[in-house]
Amino acid sequence: MLSLALADPVATERLGVSIAEALRFQPGAWLIALDGPLGAGKTTLARGFIRALGHQGRVPSPTYTLIEPYELAGRTVLHLDLYRLADAAELEFLGFRDVFEGESLVLMEWPQRAGGQLPPVDVEVRLDLDGSGRRASLAGGTERGKMVVNTLLAGDPGPQAPI
Repeated sequence: MLSLALADPVATERLGVSIAEALRFQPGAWLIALDGPLGAGKTTLARGFIRALGHQGRVPSPTYTLIEPYELAGRTVLHLDLYRLADAAELEFLGFRDVFEGESLVLMEWPQRAGGQLPPVDVEVRLDLDGSGRRASLAGGTERGKMVVNTLLAGDPGPQAPI
């Protein structure tokens, strides 16, 4: 497990950049679960992740759309926010089964709302309020996820893209 103090939103975005760089050349579909209370920085982290892969525009929260797709770095990046999901059965309307195919990178806020319908989570990121900053805890939920967290723990996520 990796635990980090994040002093401000820029530090939270940089963590997203580091995670993206650690996953950039990893094959297959990946599920990154972003958990924590409202206002903890889940969308801020996702913004850093998405921008690190080359997105130049705005990165909106998918709170109302539930899913924001991006085609970046030769992959599909999906940012999901399940906060407003009333029932896990609604996931079928999103084409949920297709989300984890191919080379997709899936960032999912509020993963517990999926009601056990998720494949194994590769990287779990927990963000909590910590005074005026945030605290991030990262854990690998799969063997390959553990390797990514260990890479981050070693402080060598690869080249840092500017935010």
